[in-house]
Amino acid sequence: MADRKVGVWFLGAFGGVATTTIVGLVALRKGLTGNQGLVSQLPLFEKLGLVGWDELVIGGHDIRETTLLEEAIVLADVSRAIDRHIVEQCEGELTEIDANIKPGVLFNVGSTIEKFATDALRAKIESPRESIARVQADLKAFAEQHSLDQVIVVNVSSTEPPLDASALPESWDELNPLLDSPETCPLAASSLYAIAALELGYPHVNFTPSLGSAPAALCDLALQKDTCHMGHDGKTGETLLKSTLAPMFAARNLEVMSWVGHNIFGNMDGKVLDDPANKQTKVTSKDRLLHQIFGYSPQTLVSIEYIESLGDWKTAWDHIHFRGFLGTPMTMQFTWQGCDSLLAAPLVIDLVRLTERAHRHGDRGLLTFLASFFKSPLGTTEHNFTKQFQLLEEWVASI
Repeated sequence: MADRKVGVWFLGAFGGVATTTIVGLVALRKGLTGNQGLVSQLPLFEKLGLVGWDELVIGGHDIRETTLLEEAIVLADVSRAIDRHIVEQCEGELTEIDANIKPGVLFNVGSTIEKFATDALRAKIESPRESIARVQADLKAFAEQHSLDQVIVVNVSSTEPPLDASALPESWDELNPLLDSPETCPLAASSLYAIAALELGYPHVNFTPSLGSAPAALCDLALQKDTCHMGHDGKTGETLLKSTLAPMFAARNLEVMSWVGHNIFGNMDGKVLDDPANKQTKVTSKDRLLHQIFGYSPQTLVSIEYIESLGDWKTAWDHIHFRGFLGTPMTMQFTWQGCDSLLAAPLVIDLVRLTERAHRHGDRGLLTFLASFFKSPLGTTEHNFTKQFQLLEEWVASI
């Protein structure tokens, strides 16, 4: 790994998750913080030769016009999520990174996300193919300018409205011609970004519930271009607890009759999810694991509400109604409260480091051993967190 330089390209680079991740990487590089929350810093991974903090170069796309420092100050002063003193010590580096952040893509993202975009970007008319070419030009310029050995593209942008992947062509050769015109292209920006990365041979990670690289045709593209990818929807809070607690009920043969989860938070992601179409994508992702774990489907309800005053602090209340011995109904309730971006950021860093190592190791296609990081992991139906983490341990042992 000596003298190796790896680019990290964030889609949604000015968002809360990306900003927190970037502040975190700079703080780690400068020795301003510890390694709490970083799975990749566990002893299990110490012999893997993962990419180091000083070997990472940061860039990205975003649809808004702002700066990393402005967004970091909001997280510090409004949400009280980041120590203002840390932000101040990272100011110079954040300003330098701003120069690496370019205008993003708006294709099929929905009216709610479009409202946040600059006037220039909303006025831009380009085909899906032209959007992909523009993104690729930015990626290639970034890699050339910084003499990078690798670029990992990570989607941490706002959640798009749902798209039906089952209706898409299953091969890249069939899907490719549809990109020439907005009228024939069934995809949204998250998938155009994925295509741009995978065509260049760059690994892609989708940390959002948006479609991204999930279509079979994009999985085909990744294999054709000898690269890897994984997604989707980072598992940070309530769903993490579900994937840990549900196996306990199954192992004790306790019948779960209903599981209700209510989520409230007030950041930009919350604003986007206040739109029913965007919200449906997220709810579907959060609500699909219980059947796989139990083998039956209890009644479920997942709600997500935007409460502006909460800022980046998310509160989730869950009510589990289960049947015990002699048919007696019982209840478990728990409340989860955490800073949304701070829960996500270390996992994003982990995924960058592990994906880079996997590609270097020769892993191609879907990186299913990373399932424990996602609510809806691609390529596997395993949702039991313990079993998912065992997949990661087995991968480490194989290296």
